Amino acid sequence: MKLDLVDVFGSRAMAGNPLGVVHGGEGLSTAAMLELTRWLGFSETTFLLPPTDAAADYRVRIFYPADELDFAGHPTLGTCHAWLAAGGVPKQAGRIVQQCGIGLVEIREDGDRRAFRAPTPRNDSKLTEQERAELTAIAGLHSDQVLDAVHVDNGTEYKLLRLATAAEVLAAEPNTKVPPKTNFGLIAPCPAGSDTDFEIRGFFTDDRGNLIEDPITGSLNATTAQYMFAAGLAQSSYTAAQGRTVGADGRIHCKIDDAGDVWVGGQSFMIAAGADISI
Repeated sequence: MKLDLVDVFGSRAMAGNPLGVVHGGEGLSTAAMLELTRWLGFSETTFLLPPTDAAADYRVRIFYPADELDFAGHPTLGTCHAWLAAGGVPKQAGRIVQQCGIGLVEIREDGDRRAFRAPTPRNDSKLTEQERAELTAIAGLHSDQVLDAVHVDNGTEYKLLRLATAAEVLAAEPNTKVPPKTNFGLIAPCPAGSDTDFEIRGFFTDDRGNLIEDPITGSLNATTAQYMFAAGLAQSSYTAAQGRTVGADGRIHCKIDDAGDVWVGGQSFMIAAGADISI
């Protein structure tokens, strides 16, 4: 087996979200994949496998330290980068099709970036009053700071709180111990004249119930973009910043096309390729 380290969504190399991509892990059990994911300690690790769907170019299994995910964004772009770097040739030039737990996900070249088509949301309903109050407390916010509270789920389940200012997003101090599988995001507009349009933060729990801030979260940005465009809070395209509170400098580029599909793009960089794994 071989391991690649790919940095995804950064404004430059080593400013994004690191991803471990394992090649040749077909013989690994689910438990072994999860164990390696926890040992590596990244937000996610992926296992690149032959497709079982004839329409796909490759198949991927995606893990974070607590479980397996049906879909995640930075693993999608990072695994695609690793597959191409290892000599993968897509069935259709400029269009890569990934098979994962949620089904087929299309990835396309977008200038110096790659972008994936956001999967159809599985849940985009409002939070109940109780859910809203509980999440507001977990996020360390006051109720009057929250302008909206919605479910955003496209294969990874998140709850999203929309705030008035980027400063409030950056200043939030969530609790560190929370119920299992507490995944949520915060978003608000950046000040006029900024080089980004929105500030976003994403959080998830590890296998011990510790709340972890994700440097840059493609799946959260994808389903958040679907919400922002549908609500009229963004038009045509925007760029989000993420990761500044944890030492990253993420840039996530979100667009909606004429067909109403949302595309989420960013840069990716190969940091190390082909390290031998023996487990």
